[in-house]
Amino acid sequence: MQTRSEKTKRLVGLALFTAIVVVLQLLGSFIHLGTFSVSLVLVPIVVGAALYGVGGGFWLGLVFGLTVLISGDAGLFLGFNPLGTIVTVLAKGALAGLCAGLAYKAFAWRGGMLPAAAAAITAPIVNTGLFTLGCYLFFIPLVQELAGGSMGVTRFIFLYLIGGNFFFELAVNLLLCPVIVRLINIGSGRKAKAVLSE
Repeated sequence: MQTRSEKTKRLVGLALFTAIVVVLQLLGSFIHLGTFSVSLVLVPIVVGAALYGVGGGFWLGLVFGLTVLISGDAGLFLGFNPLGTIVTVLAKGALAGLCAGLAYKAFAWRGGMLPAAAAAITAPIVNTGLFTLGCYLFFIPLVQELAGGSMGVTRFIFLYLIGGNFFFELAVNLLLCPVIVRLINIGSGRKAKAVLSE
């Protein structure tokens, strides 16, 4: 059972990561690759999920989704199908954080780079995968209109709606894995150590 001091430390840590997620998402809304902005928030979501568990990852992912909705970054879809947009955006964010936490936890026994890499890979896959599923469930008429008959719906989704965003997010997460590991070590009170040699 956590002491009052540990609970306070956890709340302060989650509050700090919540602020980081909001700020990075708002800044990221100005950086576009293709149709949508790049999600810079997946790194703090991964670190938060590792430090504060599956519930912490879920919370930070949910904050990411709420910020996307409030910032107007999902405006195109929101105007077409508000309920579908809210469900898709909140689910993809929250489940990306939750699954990153589960992936980290599954490999935490191994130590080193593997748990962070598993979480860093999982977050963008879940985020993009659920966005793609949302497109098929709620937005096919809009996607067909956007494609303008120039190509099939699936090709348009993968080339223009997802496009380079997924690969950029995945690459950023993987490139920052050593930093993620150091932040996790520092945040969990372990002595930060060089993990590149592991």
